[in-house]
Amino acid sequence: MSFFDKIKSVFSRQNEEDDPIFRRKMAEKLDGRYIKYVTERCDGIETVIGREGHANIVNENEFAVTCGIDEIFRADITAMKAWELLSLEGAVLSAYDKTVKKERSIVIYYKYYR
Repeated sequence: MSFFDKIKSVFSRQNEEDDPIFRRKMAEKLDGRYIKYVTERCDGIETVIGREGHANIVNENEFAVTCGIDEIFRADITAMKAWELLSLEGAVLSAYDKTVKKERSIVIYYKYYR
């Protein structure tokens, strides 16, 4: 490894979203969260698809979002991209959704108890 490669590795940032360890940690961070509502954006229109629910890790390798008795979203943790909103009031989840059998991106908004 050359000197330039060493310096480049120090200052270059690895894409965390592609790291399976990062994906697992994000799922664990979101596990057990109470959800105020869930939205999905289609054709530029944001629609509420669920209210009053939970986000949980299921079977140790799947992540599920449920509202009432309806399952809104279920995906493999290793394939799910997740990141929190800058306001820290919710998170975006993107993956192949096993519930509707298509690639999907949803936004969950946390419920806060004061």
